[in-house]
Amino acid sequence: MRHASSASRLASLRHAIKHRAALLLLGLAGIGSAGAQAPGNEIRIGVLNDQSGVYSAATGAGSVIAAKMAVEDAGNVLGRPVQVLAADHQFKPDIGASIARRWYDEGVTAIFDLYHSGVGLVVQDIAKSKNRIVMAEINSMLFTDEQCSPNGFSWGTDGYSLATIVSKGVSQGESTSWYFITVDYTAGHSTEQEARKVIEAGGSKVLGSVRFPAGTADFSSFILSAQSSKAKNIGFIGGGTDTLNIAKQAREFGLAQMGQKFVPFSLGTIDVPAMGMDVAQGLPVALSYYWSLSPQAEAWKERFKKASGGKLPSDQQADVYSEVFHYLKAVKAAGTTDTSAVLAKMRELPVEDFFTHGAKIRADGRLMRNMYYGVVKAPASMRNPDDLLEVVKTFSGEEAFLPAAQSKCPLLVQKK
Repeated sequence: MRHASSASRLASLRHAIKHRAALLLLGLAGIGSAGAQAPGNEIRIGVLNDQSGVYSAATGAGSVIAAKMAVEDAGNVLGRPVQVLAADHQFKPDIGASIARRWYDEGVTAIFDLYHSGVGLVVQDIAKSKNRIVMAEINSMLFTDEQCSPNGFSWGTDGYSLATIVSKGVSQGESTSWYFITVDYTAGHSTEQEARKVIEAGGSKVLGSVRFPAGTADFSSFILSAQSSKAKNIGFIGGGTDTLNIAKQAREFGLAQMGQKFVPFSLGTIDVPAMGMDVAQGLPVALSYYWSLSPQAEAWKERFKKASGGKLPSDQQADVYSEVFHYLKAVKAAGTTDTSAVLAKMRELPVEDFFTHGAKIRADGRLMRNMYYGVVKAPASMRNPDDLLEVVKTFSGEEAFLPAAQSKCPLLVQKK
């Protein structure tokens, strides 16, 4: 009897362990983890981005919220539910590639966001090999230039547009001098390369540059190098918390008092409140979305704030909304999730949403949309806490992005 009682207790323990494991799996599925169950009738899409690092505020959970808002606005899609998965690539191409392969193999039809060039380039290769779709905000020009793909799309800023909008906006057509402090990865190198071309073509000079690792806390040595260059403009190519750290330190070092201007190339609207208006005032912003540009854009901001617990949306998060909305519109128009049919519709249909109007996708996957150059307002000029920028100039897609004649993309060369 003692043996039977022990066996009974062991069986009960095993049952309890299995029950708890099942509950844990259900909880993970509920938050849209990288692992996923076998697909049923649902259309499955994925948001793959930085969920915990330096760019998590600009992308992260907010991009997932934006994707779900687009799903809601898309309405009925072939009579099938749309499931949004989410995962953190941790800035590691091997982790991003592993998640992308698994997702595509498990029925995910398209992956969105990424916002990391190393991850984005490898995922684009996987999407092409598996005949799936990837839509991203990636600054590396390789994504739509030498390594362009019929399965990949670039929706937001890139190295060329950042370089063009910021350098032209700051210089205002006058000759000046520059020194760069650049993040040491592919997108940073690409943006600096494009900025040098634009600056030198405009008659200005680049006096030097230095590179830093992402996640740097102390920028003092880099700022001292920039100071010693005597350059009028100190171009900072990086983003997220790196931008916040160096902006505050540049002010402490007194760059402005020495006649030098700190110029971040990837400053975002969500960075401004975090930086503080006293520090951020006068800094340039290149962007595709700003809420004051239309009543529809303002309404979307308020809706996003409600869904996110009061947070302002970033440029990248608005772009994710636009990507998902256009993708689902193409699925409905094609009457299928078949990749070839959807790709054709994506290129055929103009991109229309609350902040994008009549934009077309070029053969290299670049969305030819309007872009904007803005300047952060002084605190005394703000009408309300969300009134952060003055939009100074609109750049058409043709003005903002790499001209087709300069592209090395085989898909675009075929169209010339």
